[in-house]
Amino acid sequence: MLTLIQNGEVYAPAYLGKKDILLVGDKIGFIEDKIELPGQFVDIKVVDATGKYVVPGFIDSHVHIMGGGGEGSFRTRTPEIQLTQATLSGITTLVGVIGTDGTTRTMASLIAKAKGLEEEGITCYTQTGSYQVPLKTLTGKIEDDIILVDRIIGVGEVAIADHRSSQPTVNELAKITSAARIGGMLSGKAGIVNIHVGDSYDHLNLLEEIVETTDIPIKQFYPTHINRNAHLFEAGIQYALKGGYVDFTTSTIPQFLEDGEVKCSQALKRMLDAGVPVEQITYTSDGQASLPNFDRDGELIGLQIGQVSSLYEEVKDAVLKENIPLETAIRVITSNPAKILKLKQKGRVEVEKDADLVLLDQETLDVNTVFARGKLMVKNGEAIVKGTFEQ
Repeated sequence: MLTLIQNGEVYAPAYLGKKDILLVGDKIGFIEDKIELPGQFVDIKVVDATGKYVVPGFIDSHVHIMGGGGEGSFRTRTPEIQLTQATLSGITTLVGVIGTDGTTRTMASLIAKAKGLEEEGITCYTQTGSYQVPLKTLTGKIEDDIILVDRIIGVGEVAIADHRSSQPTVNELAKITSAARIGGMLSGKAGIVNIHVGDSYDHLNLLEEIVETTDIPIKQFYPTHINRNAHLFEAGIQYALKGGYVDFTTSTIPQFLEDGEVKCSQALKRMLDAGVPVEQITYTSDGQASLPNFDRDGELIGLQIGQVSSLYEEVKDAVLKENIPLETAIRVITSNPAKILKLKQKGRVEVEKDADLVLLDQETLDVNTVFARGKLMVKNGEAIVKGTFEQ
C-alpha cells in the first residue's frame, strides 16, 4: 500500500515547511518538496493536505486502557477504552497502566487489552505493576517482565504522597527503580518508573531522596499529575530544574480547577517561563481513570471519568490561548514521550519512522485525518476504522 500526502505544512515536530510525504506500508518512505506520481501501473492513494498541518501521531503514555477506578466500590469501576476514542483524538500510541486496583485489574488482562488495540490498528505498550508496593508483576519479577514481554516497557504507576498509596519507603522504591533500570538496559527499553504523585505535601521528596542517596539518576523517574494542585506544581518546577521529567494530566473537571489544579496549557507556559526545557515536559490524559473527588477526611464525594480527548485539547489551548508555538506545544505529546520512553519509531515525521500522522485544520487546529502505521483511521473528522465492538 502506497499513500501520498501532498501539499501539507509539516511539523516534524520542528517546522519543515510544505512537503509531500509518501507512506510505504506502515512506514514513512519519503519526505520531499514534491513527489511526482509514479506510472499508471502503481496503485497509490493520494491525500490532498492543502490547508492542513501534518504532525506526528499523538502519544498518550498514561491511560487506563482496561478501565480503572473503583474508589467508590465495585459499581464505580470505569469501562475499558474503545479504539475510536483514541483515533478521533489523534492518538496513535497508548501506554496502558493499572492504577489503584491491582487486585481485580491484572497484568495479564492489561496486556491482553493492549494486544487487542494493536490488532485493531494502533500501537499499545504497558507498564508493569500498579499503585501498590510490593508490585504485582506478570512473571513475578520486574526485570523478567521488562526483558521478556515485548509490550512491557517499564514500571507504574506506583503511588507516592497519596492516602491511597502503600506508603513506600526510600529503600523499597529504590529497589523497584533499580530493577526497572536493569531490565531496561538489558532489553533496550526505557525501564522508566511512572510515579503517581498525590495531594500530600510530601510532594516529590521521596524521589529526590533516592537521587541524593543512591546512584539512580533523576531521569529514571517519570512523575505524573504534577499540575494537580498549586503547591505540587511549584515543587514540580524545582524538581524539573534539577533535571527531572514532569508530566501534566489533561483530564479534569471544573471543580478540580476551582480547587487549585493548574490547567495544563497554563502549566506548560509557566514551566517554560521558569526555564524548564520543553524536552522534560509531557502531557498525558489519565484516560478511563476515575476522577475521584475526596473531602479532607479522605471520603469520596464525587467521581467522573478521564477522557483521552483532553490530551490534544490542552495542546490546542496552549497554542491558541497561551501563544506557545505549535512546534513547541506539540512536542509534549509526540517527540518528548517518544524519547523518554525510548519509542524509537514514534513521535517524529521522519523517513523510516512508523507512519503515524495527524492532519490538523490550519484555521481551527482541529484533528481532520489520522493515519496509524500507514492505515487511514480517521478522515474529515469521522472514524473510518472502528473497534471490534463499535460496529
